[in-house]
Amino acid sequence: MDFFDTLLITVVIFSVLVAGYFLIAGSGTGKAQKRRLESLRYRHSESTDAKVESQFKKAIAARKPKSHQVAGSGSRLEALEMRLDRTGKGWAVSQYVYASLGIIIAVAVLVFLQSGAPLLSLGVGAVAGLGIPHLVVGFLIGKRTNNFNAKFPDAIELLVRGLRSGLPVTETLGVVSQEVDGPVGIEFKGITERIKIGKTMEDSLQETADRLGIPEFNFFCITLAIQRETGGNLAETLSNLADVLRKRSQMKLKIKAMSSESKASAYIVGSLPFIVFGLIYWINPEYLGGFFYEDRLIVAGLGGLCWMSIGVFIMAKMVSFEI
Repeated sequence: MDFFDTLLITVVIFSVLVAGYFLIAGSGTGKAQKRRLESLRYRHSESTDAKVESQFKKAIAARKPKSHQVAGSGSRLEALEMRLDRTGKGWAVSQYVYASLGIIIAVAVLVFLQSGAPLLSLGVGAVAGLGIPHLVVGFLIGKRTNNFNAKFPDAIELLVRGLRSGLPVTETLGVVSQEVDGPVGIEFKGITERIKIGKTMEDSLQETADRLGIPEFNFFCITLAIQRETGGNLAETLSNLADVLRKRSQMKLKIKAMSSESKASAYIVGSLPFIVFGLIYWINPEYLGGFFYEDRLIVAGLGGLCWMSIGVFIMAKMVSFEI
């Protein structure tokens, strides 16, 4: 089996995976039709709850101009810049690219010195160089998001106390930026600075919400926007929001505790083949050395990795819960 046959089989396997993903995820047209049907159902329903939810959705849609563009949706470079900004580390895109290239070269050289297969070395290096930085950035974003959500209800309670004492909203935002540490204080400080240079409070909040991409902060922005349009007791509304966010956090912890056993099983099942392969290769390199230079074994290994990826994807979906 020559190189072109190996490449053809690899492309076929990859095409099957992509087709399976689109079959599972569904098309964008189908999702758009489903959203239109849901909007019609809310519009013509006789249920009071459905009508209230429909009005709430209209209020949310009306608070943004029609020309509003979600931050990070312009290009892949813009999306990467947004992901790096969400880590809170101040990394630039050039640093990310240099780190990826360094990992690709280092891993490719190590694999080539061990196996002597240039194509395999480049493939493994590309996977490691593109995957490891992406996973690290995702981990840092998740860590910062968790830290933000842990302090955010306390910040809202501080905002409520400031409003009840007679301070305006902009002043209470400045108090929160000074008194609350961590990501919450940093983001509220950015909001107050944008307000001081002439931006409206709603635009400043919306800009921060687009940068963070955190549902809890979106709830906060929507609450302030709707209250400014309809009026009412803002302190009481924010107090209720803080209580809802705390209950939401408690529900996440309960789900994490209930699904921890399934996640541990998924981690063990997903990592066991790699651990066994590494141990056997360490004990007897000649026994598994064919996977690095024999075309048929390379194809078999790639096929096994593809099927394992499908299994890991399914297990991840099974233990992932949205609130």
